Amino acid sequence: MVNCCGLITAKKEPVPLKSIEVEVDVRDHVATVVSTLQYENKEQSPIEAIFVFPLPGDAAVCHFSAKIGQTEVVAEVQEKQKAREEYDDALSSGHQAFLLEESEQSPDIFTLSVGSLPPGESASIRLEYVTELAVQADDGLRFCLPAVLNPRYQPQGGDGGSGNTSSVQGTSVPACLVPYSLSFSARLSSPRPISKVESNCILDPLQYLDAEQSQATVKLASGHKFDRDVELLVYYKDSHQPAAVVEAGLPSAKPGSLMRDPVVMLSIYPEFPPSVMSSLTTCGEFLFLVDRSGSMDMPLDSGKQQTRIDSAKETLLLLLKSLPMGCYFNIYSFGSRHSHIFPKSVEYSQKSMDEALTQVEKMAADMGGTEILQPLQHIFSQPCIPNQPRQLFVFTDGEVDNTKKVIDLVKQNSLSHRCFSFGIGEGASSALISGVAKEGRGHAQFITGADRLQSKVMQSLRFALQPAVGDISVTWDVPKGVSVSQLSPPITALFQGQRSLLYAQLTGESPGATDGCVIVNYSLADQPSQNQILFSLKPAEDAGLTVHRLAARTLIRSLEMEERLCEGQAEPGLKEKVVQLSVQSGVSSCFTAFIAVNKGSGEAVKGPLLRRNVPVPMGMMYRSCPMPLAMSCPQMAYVDCDMGGPPLVFTSAAPPSFYGKMRRNNKTSFSPADSHQPIQPPRDPMLNLISLQRASGSWTPETTLATVLGKTLVEVETSKPAPANQDVWATVLALIWLHAFKMEAQVEWQLLAMKAVSWLHAQKESYLTECVEAGNVLLGCKVEKGSMGL
Repeated sequence: MVNCCGLITAKKEPVPLKSIEVEVDVRDHVATVVSTLQYENKEQSPIEAIFVFPLPGDAAVCHFSAKIGQTEVVAEVQEKQKAREEYDDALSSGHQAFLLEESEQSPDIFTLSVGSLPPGESASIRLEYVTELAVQADDGLRFCLPAVLNPRYQPQGGDGGSGNTSSVQGTSVPACLVPYSLSFSARLSSPRPISKVESNCILDPLQYLDAEQSQATVKLASGHKFDRDVELLVYYKDSHQPAAVVEAGLPSAKPGSLMRDPVVMLSIYPEFPPSVMSSLTTCGEFLFLVDRSGSMDMPLDSGKQQTRIDSAKETLLLLLKSLPMGCYFNIYSFGSRHSHIFPKSVEYSQKSMDEALTQVEKMAADMGGTEILQPLQHIFSQPCIPNQPRQLFVFTDGEVDNTKKVIDLVKQNSLSHRCFSFGIGEGASSALISGVAKEGRGHAQFITGADRLQSKVMQSLRFALQPAVGDISVTWDVPKGVSVSQLSPPITALFQGQRSLLYAQLTGESPGATDGCVIVNYSLADQPSQNQILFSLKPAEDAGLTVHRLAARTLIRSLEMEERLCEGQAEPGLKEKVVQLSVQSGVSSCFTAFIAVNKGSGEAVKGPLLRRNVPVPMGMMYRSCPMPLAMSCPQMAYVDCDMGGPPLVFTSAAPPSFYGKMRRNNKTSFSPADSHQPIQPPRDPMLNLISLQRASGSWTPETTLATVLGKTLVEVETSKPAPANQDVWATVLALIWLHAFKMEAQVEWQLLAMKAVSWLHAQKESYLTECVEAGNVLLGCKVEKGSMGL
């Protein structure tokens, strides 16, 4: 087989996509992203390049233009089928045309068609979108630039966006060897000081632009290869402060429209009483849904030997040890099929915990592809347990081809559960991970680079154990003459320290009035609570239309979901309403597309039009194949790492539905040769210690515990204060060791330590102080009794 790269010519010359420049403007917790892609046709015939790439799942694409030579063409938003027809008509007439459209299956996949690029001609394409920055559990704001030049897989022969596959000839090539350059820079500004910026990529030093450190710039270090998502974590001082931005509308927009009136964006950070937050709930049904597809057998990242499935197993150990007595739980696995440890959720006890951990030790990445819809359907079909709120934890490293169906299913069942989702490794779908958490009233986390899955999951478990917030209502208090139309869906979940965004349209005027107020009422631990946020009615200066576009995107997403969930029973004109809003705001939707046609001098481009698809090989789609894929044009071999079986070969003759059909119908599984071998106990001393904890929260003296403590069992037994209970003594030693030697991992063991402290208090041990003193002597520590909560 011949190794090829990029969009090859007959002489194996490089891809016409030559470079990409990305500029990001971060303002507090929203970002405007401008990407410029440079194309060049070095072939002897005109080409049509079909480029499939990811964007953040909640991005609002708001500008698309193309510059050919000295001529710039700005795209307009049209109804999708109309845009496709105009694109095809332009190509048939020999004109240059550009089409950008969102996938109907997932809102984070876009297809860009570059049509009739003449030989020797260059084209510069400018794409702009706005997006909210997700709040992480450590208070960082996460911006992620998906690896645009590693576009996701599209089956050969599939619809590249023009809807007319018969007019062009097709060849597909892998994107992992494409030669290109990347330039990435970000400008940051906020009302609060910027404390730091972190990344999974190498950055040049952060440059502050003012003495208050509220403005800064940062760039990727030179030499970066765009072989991974670029992730920025931005940290502000006092980030939990509520904020409000009122943005002026567009004077030329249609009166009464969203784009004409001012729009307010409110960032709500609820603060709950410390007395309530210190008492974690002791009930609930905790369901853990774990991806066991083939790609979970790959390392977390290139610098780690631990696989994703092993990290997930360690995480399950921590979760099971941290659950409260009296709750219920179950563990589900999914791939091309799904399974569960118990037929239905069982009460948490020593026996059920031991049985579950035995099954967890046997887990392997041996269940084929990534099909999450069916296990979710099974979970939601199970009756809820009275007085045990359902908490669902979803772990996956991939993406699925029915993202919207999955999100809709979670939305339909959102009143019966909360969903916490975790995207593991590079390439996890932001639309899937963020979507199920948002519609499931939970929280999403992404684990990339040096992140530890365990710490982020335990942070989310603390959210799940918070007392449930109910009876949430939002009231707008504005001056007479001003009315408010809320554009965001109702708030259904509130968490301590986590942000909720609200968008609203302001109409009318009240002379002399300058302020408005929003009041958030809710009940917490059966006690009524209230948060108030004041905001200025005066629009911010030079704010652009970022807030308007995000508000339009929020409303569009809500209307799209309503149309899908109604299954043909939606109110008449709902789709037309989405199209109208999309066209007026210039923001993408699943029913519209951006279309730009350059007729130039009016002369048609001559010569046969060649199609050049730029899909990603399966391995790049899942970011899990360990080596580049070889191919021979025009046929192409793809290895589906999530199929768990032999390579699947797709040729240029494969029907469009071939790949999806193969994935859905694959019911076989492949087990590595050693998948049935006993799993060795965790090598990490902390995990060894945690594995010995009983469901009640206590430890008991035994040889393995003594080994972790660096002592012999005889030393442990002879050091115990004579009258003290053995299990109390062992539990105190375990807590001392964790506080003395593993404070850097406190977020991972804090909950199980709290359970141990509660167990100790229940024992009413009169020699607890003597145990702590003797334990410090034995272990050579100076941990104070109060610091352990005793």
